[in-house]
Amino acid sequence: MPIDADDHFYERADAHIHLSNDQLKDEEQGKVSASMMYSAARFNAWLSASGFPYGELMAESRDEIIKYFVEQYRLALEENIDDYINNFDSYMGVKKND
Repeated sequence: MPIDADDHFYERADAHIHLSNDQLKDEEQGKVSASMMYSAARFNAWLSASGFPYGELMAESRDEIIKYFVEQYRLALEENIDDYINNFDSYMGVKKND
């Protein structure tokens, strides 16, 4: 769980997941995943740009911005991969033979 998560953090995340799940009705998993990652990158680029008065200052912070978002994604991915490993049978509907 993110340290700075607010009361609606998971509701917003779930809304994005629900949209991607709906898209799976018409598209392949890899295409939906690629679109979701691209949209997150596009939004975060916009978010970063909105904090600068002009592009030259943003360019000076480019590497720091990228490092921050890559690290945040890595942490979230590690947390969720571990969660799926620990809850695989339940999440993936695996029924073990007794």
